[in-house]
Amino acid sequence: MTKEIWAFIDSGDRSPSYNMALDEALLEWHSKGEIPPVVRFYGWNPPTLSIGYFQKAEKEIDLEKVKELGLGFVRRPTGGRGVLHEHELTYSVIVSEEHPEMPKTVTEAYRVISEGILKGFHALGMEAYFAIPRTDEEKNSLKNPRSSVCFDAPSWYELVVEGRKVAGSAQTRQKGVILQHGSILLDLDEDKLFSCFIYSNERVKERMRQAFRKKAVAISQLTDRNITIHEAKEAFHKGFEEGLNIELKPYVLTDEQEAYVEKLAKERYESDEWNYRR
Repeated sequence: MTKEIWAFIDSGDRSPSYNMALDEALLEWHSKGEIPPVVRFYGWNPPTLSIGYFQKAEKEIDLEKVKELGLGFVRRPTGGRGVLHEHELTYSVIVSEEHPEMPKTVTEAYRVISEGILKGFHALGMEAYFAIPRTDEEKNSLKNPRSSVCFDAPSWYELVVEGRKVAGSAQTRQKGVILQHGSILLDLDEDKLFSCFIYSNERVKERMRQAFRKKAVAISQLTDRNITIHEAKEAFHKGFEEGLNIELKPYVLTDEQEAYVEKLAKERYESDEWNYRR
């Protein structure tokens, strides 16, 4: 049986505004039927702190520290909490809500799409699995996360290795299309991450940090061998093909499409109105 062909884009390391603009543009083009479903890989130049759509930047983020560290800063169109994009492979998946393989509920669709990430970890030889919150306490913590830090918060169908979260994802649905994007941590600078957030006092910061350490982990902490970004891309490319039962075909943006993404990046994702005012 022939597999469905999806577009594949590896856009390399791009600016924070370009990264978010391209994800939004792909969603828009797919909603109009101009492009097939897409799997995209990307990185960040400079390393960037991104925040969720509903977060309050000035209340939760130490913006002076972000600037001092030379980090980029952008608000995502998706929910969730703060993520430091540095030593990671970032992915996005764009697919219609009406796709026959896509369940109607957010959590079930998240599980189906994340099957690609699960298979990618397996391709790297790691025992990853989906953890489902079972206790009332775990379920309640989903509704009221205490932390501004993404990897500190549990969610449905979390991808874990040895009981700790290895990939953080967020989803939005617009114009009849699902956009899910997320971070696969190759390594993590915990000091840098925690210096970017505002805490009421040092004791609270340390408590959050200890909790984070128990819940989140980077690939580098789980294996003795150094997994390069190239190896990760190969494994997760294979993982998405296997997990979603598709064939990925490279897709190159036209000059017109590139110009549209650059315009969107400048007008929306580089604007103070978008990034700081919520």
